[in-house]
Amino acid sequence: MSQRILVIGAGFAGMWSALAAARLLDEAARTDVEIVLVAPEPALHVRPRLYEQHPLKMKAPLLEIFAATGVRFVQGIVEQIDVAARQVTVKCAGADTSHQTLGYDRLVLAAGSRLFRPAIDGLDAHAFNVDQVADASRLEAHLHGLASRPDSKARNTVVIAGAGFTGIETAAEMPARLREVLGADAAVRVIMVERNNEIGPDLGQGPRPVITQALTELGVTWKLGSGVASVDAQGVTLQSGERIQAQTVIWTAGARASALTDQIPAQRDNFGRLYVDRNLQVEGVDHVYATGDVARAATDDDGNVTMMSCQHAMNLGRSAGHNVAADLLGQPPIPYSQPKYVTCLDLGPWGAVYTEGWDRQVKLSGAEAKALKTRINTEWIYPPSANRAEALASADPRRIVVA
Repeated sequence: MSQRILVIGAGFAGMWSALAAARLLDEAARTDVEIVLVAPEPALHVRPRLYEQHPLKMKAPLLEIFAATGVRFVQGIVEQIDVAARQVTVKCAGADTSHQTLGYDRLVLAAGSRLFRPAIDGLDAHAFNVDQVADASRLEAHLHGLASRPDSKARNTVVIAGAGFTGIETAAEMPARLREVLGADAAVRVIMVERNNEIGPDLGQGPRPVITQALTELGVTWKLGSGVASVDAQGVTLQSGERIQAQTVIWTAGARASALTDQIPAQRDNFGRLYVDRNLQVEGVDHVYATGDVARAATDDDGNVTMMSCQHAMNLGRSAGHNVAADLLGQPPIPYSQPKYVTCLDLGPWGAVYTEGWDRQVKLSGAEAKALKTRINTEWIYPPSANRAEALASADPRRIVVA
């Protein structure tokens, strides 16, 4: 009787988990283990690029890769995980609203994360975001529609709520995108709002002078030390009481792990991520592994832990897939380790800034860093080819990718 590895999610971590498991099974010449991946769509959404234009193009098809590597794809949404029974309940996609139950011998939870939406008055009704392809597409349609509205200060203003990684990249793109829609001479305003007292509070001091220089030269301004209190169709009111008139408000403040982590009886951190051991097995739960944005994993022996980013998700996926298959086959695992940490922050037409280390020492900036960012965004983070040998080789967990 065959056994089954079940992977939930087709993002960076889920895709690489399935391929890495397939690689080890192929290496061991085992044909009695089935790999099943469940996701709403057989495509990798290239989420790190959704601050850019044309978000509907930010998808990479996966069916050919899965077919070439022996991964069975099930289209649907996992609604329930029963750890005791080792099974999940899947709601079928599209017009078919029926449910099916899938059992597993080993489970890899790679369900990703979603934008955190606090209970702020008017946020859901009036704010845009770039969290998912559909969200970014809705924002793009709204921006193009601004040209048909009467000229006003509010029409020409974009407020970015949150001055973290996504907020900065989105803000840096906005002046040029607005002028493309409203005209080269339009008096546009792009204002970042951040409740902390620094731009990029999680990015540290290292790259901040480059970031502030770039944003200033692009015409982006910011208001620090006060978060958003409410949002409406004509702007935002800050917690300080200040009012900003704007017909475009983009929320970028933070992410939380998939709510499916609530169904795993284990410890979670403040982001909802499951604590995992060095092999990425959920602590205290047999046969369940977590990876990508749903996993809180140590990257090294110095106390650093993974970030919710594709840089970590890609390697977490390779490690989880290998180790879940090794567990099933009785082979030794390869502990996850990713001691090298880098960031490459897009700064729109100005360029980019590239840093290395957890203290984020600037190594490249401007056009040189932009060229690197372009390679990351258009080449390195995309899936491998559908050539079986190449796809499996690229899933080796010892092949650490820094992007």
